Amino acid sequence: MIAQGTVHKYGDNIDTDVIIPARYLNTADHAELASHCMEDIDKTFVNKVKKGDIMVGGANFGCGSSREHAPIAIKAAGVDLVIAKTFARIFYRNAINIGLAILECEEASEKISAGDEVSVDFDTGVITNLTKNETYKAQPFPPFIQEIITKGGLLKSISKA
Repeated sequence: MIAQGTVHKYGDNIDTDVIIPARYLNTADHAELASHCMEDIDKTFVNKVKKGDIMVGGANFGCGSSREHAPIAIKAAGVDLVIAKTFARIFYRNAINIGLAILECEEASEKISAGDEVSVDFDTGVITNLTKNETYKAQPFPPFIQEIITKGGLLKSISKA
């Protein structure tokens, strides 16, 4: 599985209230959540993001509450992958559960810039910055997690339908 897109870059400690402000948690509509994704720190994000784009963050990405709204908003906005130095554990699990690919890679987090074009091979964990002609190595997902992401989330991966 390969992802490729333009990078939207954020810093350390991006919490779930920044990803999707609490004032919008009264809806479960994915498109509505996506329309407010990142608005408190990047008012232009929803106008810039395109299907297949990649989000890059610093340390402790997704800290805060345990709500699934945050990875849902990111995925529904069109982002196919989030790369960060580290993820809050509950965000990490929620992202996998809803089928949002995430990778931890300190070097990529530090060296990738907003607007860079990046390609990621999930089988090898190789992140290629096409803009800067650099590569970084993340730990690849094991096949069972790749299957969960490919099928769109945990529930869809175990569904017999």
